[in-house]
Amino acid sequence: MEKIKVGIIGVGGIAQAHIQAYRKNPAVELYAFCDINPVQLENQGKQHGITRLYTDVNDMMAALPELDAVSVCTWNCAHAACTIAALKAGKHVLCEKPMAMNAEEAAAMCKAAEESGKLLMIGFVRRYGNDMTILREFIDSDYFGELYYSKVTYLRRNGNPGGWFSDKARSGGGPLIDLGVHVIDFARYAMGNPKPVSVYGATFHKLGNRPGLKTKVEYTSVDASDKDLCDVEDLAVAMIRFDNGAVLNVETSFALNMKDDNRGTMEFYGTKGGAKLDPELELIGVQNGYMIDTRIKAETALSFHGLFDNEVNHYVDCVLGKCECRSPAEDGLELMRILSAAYESAETGHEVIL
Repeated sequence: MEKIKVGIIGVGGIAQAHIQAYRKNPAVELYAFCDINPVQLENQGKQHGITRLYTDVNDMMAALPELDAVSVCTWNCAHAACTIAALKAGKHVLCEKPMAMNAEEAAAMCKAAEESGKLLMIGFVRRYGNDMTILREFIDSDYFGELYYSKVTYLRRNGNPGGWFSDKARSGGGPLIDLGVHVIDFARYAMGNPKPVSVYGATFHKLGNRPGLKTKVEYTSVDASDKDLCDVEDLAVAMIRFDNGAVLNVETSFALNMKDDNRGTMEFYGTKGGAKLDPELELIGVQNGYMIDTRIKAETALSFHGLFDNEVNHYVDCVLGKCECRSPAEDGLELMRILSAAYESAETGHEVIL
């Protein structure tokens, strides 16, 4: 079997998950790397045995007509430009979340994908987790009835990664665009991808990167330093209304004076039953006239083991024409419309109608 040739654009932290997943896939030849940091690029090339190394995405596209597909794992500010360049060069693209800096960039990426006839898949990795698989089984069997309300949180007490994550010019925002995108997409996907019709949001920049705090941050960017700019929000909240009447409430933070170090819960409320992921799945319902809470005898808490493998393997199967894409560009555009509206609402103090 002839292998598809895959390139990685941006070889920082998240790219490592893509690289490892591609190396395990027998249908893939990891072919080339591109990064604007020549030192990082050379180090990654040596580590993974890649000799086709480029510091400019356009040079990479021009030099490698035989390249079939790429993963875009750059700073958020480069997602659109790199994705569009690859699509115009006739390559399939898996772009990391968030899709872009704003809805306008996301729309341009969708247009480029349509014009090229190539696949643009968005890295909504939580769609490929074991928790989503089990939750969807109960949704598909109509355990919940009509899902009309969801409440999701992704909160860190001291979790500003620094580096490009805290620089709005490169990231597009703070925890809402970095963490919130995961749980918003998880909830929307679970609820059947309803269309957003309005968003109310609020953001707060009160704690920043918490300078002087002795407690270490669990995860830091590869380019984090003591001189990091921090001009992104440290807390964001939003309420999203959908065209089917459902409502989603979101809370997400990099820094917050809360009891827990980290908190990630997702709750779903339906006409027949409900569910809570915290982190294991608990089903809530009524049986024989009694209210019951049920734990499942299975691994229902999100497992990171094989998570990116599942996503990348699906992408490869899509490129090979074996299946329909589960996280297409259109879904990424809807997410960016939500995020852009939330930030706009936070600035104006008013609900944004989509």
